[in-house]
Amino acid sequence: MSGKHVAVLMGGFSSERPVSLSSGEACASALEGEGYKVTRVDVDRNVAAVLADLRPDVAFNALHGPFGEDGTIQGVLEYLEIPYTHSGVAASSLAMNKSQSKKIAAAAGIPVAAEKLMNRFDIGSDHPMATPYVVKPVCEGSSFGVVIVTEDQSHPPQVLGSTDWRYGDSVMVERYVHGRELTCGVMNGEALGVTEVVPLGHNFYDYDAKYAKGGSKHVIPAEISQNIYQRIQSLAVMAHQVIGCRGVSRSDFRYDDRFSEDGELIWLEINTQPGMTPTSLVPEMAAHQGRSFGDLVRWMVEDASCLR
Repeated sequence: MSGKHVAVLMGGFSSERPVSLSSGEACASALEGEGYKVTRVDVDRNVAAVLADLRPDVAFNALHGPFGEDGTIQGVLEYLEIPYTHSGVAASSLAMNKSQSKKIAAAAGIPVAAEKLMNRFDIGSDHPMATPYVVKPVCEGSSFGVVIVTEDQSHPPQVLGSTDWRYGDSVMVERYVHGRELTCGVMNGEALGVTEVVPLGHNFYDYDAKYAKGGSKHVIPAEISQNIYQRIQSLAVMAHQVIGCRGVSRSDFRYDDRFSEDGELIWLEINTQPGMTPTSLVPEMAAHQGRSFGDLVRWMVEDASCLR
């Protein structure tokens, strides 16, 4: 049993607040089961003062989205000298920026899809690249604001010029990659299993497919050739390393095997704060390798540090 006091940071004020509350509660309960003293902290703008008063031994970062995984809360924790889980300031900031992280990955030889970084107001009535393509906010998580433009659409999505758009003015226009959604976690610098995510009733793995009950099916191990399986694992580890991640991360891929088994394998992005409920992808991958949810969160707490 550990006498450590762990503050579980959860909630927050990004679009992903509900997911973070779910992750945070699951982790807090599991840590209590492992013998830690746990304080649940629903993060607001006073979080620095709250943590300064609490002085926990470790901050378990269960936040998702901007502020929680873009280097901001990590900077607060560095300033307070409170050891924390997951990636540090620089890697978190880099991974949150989809365009910048792709440049680093591509320079390391990781295959990525062609893209353009644009201001949303500069996308007029003409397609910015050949259809099909995807428009993504540069710095959002959980597929918020992702728009797929199909071959039969005559003009770019009108929502981009709308006052309803709340994901920032900088967007990434990326070649659409057909195929299967595959994902692989990395823990302690080593690859976990590869999962295929099959959206049920959704065109792609959007927010509802990720989090709504029955929104998707997880197939682990993914039913792909051993060659592709191992390639995904090695690319996930490479991305974790070159972006400078720590603790746990998860890389997402598209695999187009319509024409051959080798097909086309494309790295999409890395997630430094993967969902952490027992049925989330990374805990499922750990369970597939015989590691319980309690083991996983305990390892993350014991791995925590500053200057990550």
